[in-house]
Amino acid sequence: MKRILVTGARGQIGSELITKLRGVYGNDNIIATDIRTAEGELKEGPFEILDVTDEKRIFEIAKKHQVDTIMHLAALLSATAEKMPKIAWDINMGGLVNTLEVARELKLQFFTPSSIGAFGPSTPKVQTPQDTLQRPTTMYGVNKVAGELLCDYYYERFGVDTRGVRFPGLISYVAPPGGGTTDYAVEIYYEAIKQKAYTSYIAEGTYMDMMYMPDALEAIVQLMEADSTKLVHRNAFNISAISAEPMDFAKAIQNHIPEFEIAFNVDPVRQRIADSWPDSIDSSAAEAEWGFKAKYDINSMTKEMLEKIAEKIK
Repeated sequence: MKRILVTGARGQIGSELITKLRGVYGNDNIIATDIRTAEGELKEGPFEILDVTDEKRIFEIAKKHQVDTIMHLAALLSATAEKMPKIAWDINMGGLVNTLEVARELKLQFFTPSSIGAFGPSTPKVQTPQDTLQRPTTMYGVNKVAGELLCDYYYERFGVDTRGVRFPGLISYVAPPGGGTTDYAVEIYYEAIKQKAYTSYIAEGTYMDMMYMPDALEAIVQLMEADSTKLVHRNAFNISAISAEPMDFAKAIQNHIPEFEIAFNVDPVRQRIADSWPDSIDSSAAEAEWGFKAKYDINSMTKEMLEKIAEKIK
């Protein structure tokens, strides 16, 4: 039975991953941590305040709870990182190396997500390969490429069982958007319910990879449970479910809300980031090495998102 320390537990992924993990491994075996105090369901199990730039504190919590795994999620996302690049480096890279060091010292299994942000404008944009040129033009992307290499290094140099995926844009009705470039794909559903209209900050025709959160959470558990002898890449697996542009979301919503309308007011900062990312990525390595397969497409996701948000904001 795993005992898992999760950093960034109040973030977009963490807030839902905690619930998923507690359902799989038991409430008391999942230690949620965040720099902010616990709220909601996080209060229903072990929780510790943690600043991931404090390596000593990470070590203390890991020892106290006798964990065998760290899932490191604490980070500043793409759009936020562009506004505060130095702080993003300190948190994203400082937090990563600190948690890796604790995993090395205590011989823990380790997970951290990378992102399609690790790719850049010179990367092939259609069906981006697992192994390809990575020259990102954002601080977030630089952090992610460095993080991928650092995790590989800790595996090769110290034998730390590091694992990770490159997440596309993640779509969820549970946690609010957290400063990512793909957040429009969450906002559009809320505005469809509230206003029956949405103004997109991403331009029409801008394709990006997306995934519904339940598929993302299942991928994390599946990868961490995978037979290590079958993992060729170990870190930074491409995974994806949906390649879509804003009009694709609008059309899917109109199947349920015919009067829904979309307009465009492009944010040049986030558009520049989006233009540097792939239109679609190749997930075949994850499929072959640990059986990844997404369940939701844009239509099944849209139906559930609209239903859940309507219930949530009644």
